[in-house]
Amino acid sequence: MMMMAAGGNESPNKSIEDKTSSRRQNEVNKKLKYISLAILVIQNASLILSIRYVRTLPGDRFFPTSAVVLAEVLKVFTCLVIIIIQKRGNVKIFVWLLYDSIFIQYSDTLKLAVPSLIYTLQNNLQYVAISNLPAATFQVTYQLKILTTALFSVLMLRKSLSKVQWVSLVLLFAGVAIVQVDQESGKQKEALTGTNQNYFKGLVSVIVSCLSSGFAGVYFEKILKGSSASVWMRNIQLGIFGILLGLLGMWWNDGAAIAEKGFLFGYTPLVWGVIFNQAFGGLLVAVVVKYADNILKGFATSFSIIVSTITSVYLFGFHVDLIFTMGAGLVIGAVYMYSLPKPNASTSSTSPSSPSHSNGRDSELDAFLPKSVLVK
Repeated sequence: MMMMAAGGNESPNKSIEDKTSSRRQNEVNKKLKYISLAILVIQNASLILSIRYVRTLPGDRFFPTSAVVLAEVLKVFTCLVIIIIQKRGNVKIFVWLLYDSIFIQYSDTLKLAVPSLIYTLQNNLQYVAISNLPAATFQVTYQLKILTTALFSVLMLRKSLSKVQWVSLVLLFAGVAIVQVDQESGKQKEALTGTNQNYFKGLVSVIVSCLSSGFAGVYFEKILKGSSASVWMRNIQLGIFGILLGLLGMWWNDGAAIAEKGFLFGYTPLVWGVIFNQAFGGLLVAVVVKYADNILKGFATSFSIIVSTITSVYLFGFHVDLIFTMGAGLVIGAVYMYSLPKPNASTSSTSPSSPSHSNGRDSELDAFLPKSVLVK
């Protein structure tokens, strides 16, 4: 009887401990969500602002093509370190895994040549776009990648979008169009002309970048679904092609100038900061995004546009008028609307512990994740 009584006392105590542990875990997750939000906002805004800043400083200009190659090298190196840590420092297993994934399964490796080519082009186009557009304008216009990713997802992966998401895409397009009309006819174009920047060149670059981002992201997702390789290994495979294609683009575009002035010509601590941000920022976001739900991710993207706009006013003398505010407001609202969960989702599929929920949420996040999060 005493043993039964003792056993009966264990159950309430265990229940209390479980509740306390669950409460503490919820508090930790809540803090991690806010930390994730801060990191996402800082990474989204700082990369664009820092590239814009170093590309508009007086003095020697670094070669963007060399910066793209260096960022790829750093990403591959980081992924190699992560994998060898996962293998507990076992060099033999590490080397065999690389050999098996890259050479023995060469057909899978070759499939990544297409998205790698597109991402290398996209990385270079981003430098061109940010060099010729105000940071806030680029940030707003670049959200068109959500539209292109959604359309390619419907066409290539047969995904379905809710009515709210379709409405948000229309609002997104309208908001970007309003911003572009305002910039094309406003004072910003005059300011850019005065600094030898080409607004049309920047606009074409960001549009092509959005198209390439949407296609390559969906194409990569399709490859991942039929593969057991880790994301880190896929990053290495992509990085190998990225480095080779980046070197080819560097030779084609800046070969003679780099041969004369050197690979690191024009590099300053600020330029190195941009490269490290580009290389590690996306990987960092890939780690923290697991703690941020889709709504929080959409909020972070929207908030980063506001941060970029306010900072641009002080750093670059960016002029914000009513029309730009309306257009940017539509974009921000559209981003948030698109991130909302589908209303017809069943209770079982929306449970946080449900595997199907996790996969669905990750799929919806794809439209917002920068390329660096998805594959870099």
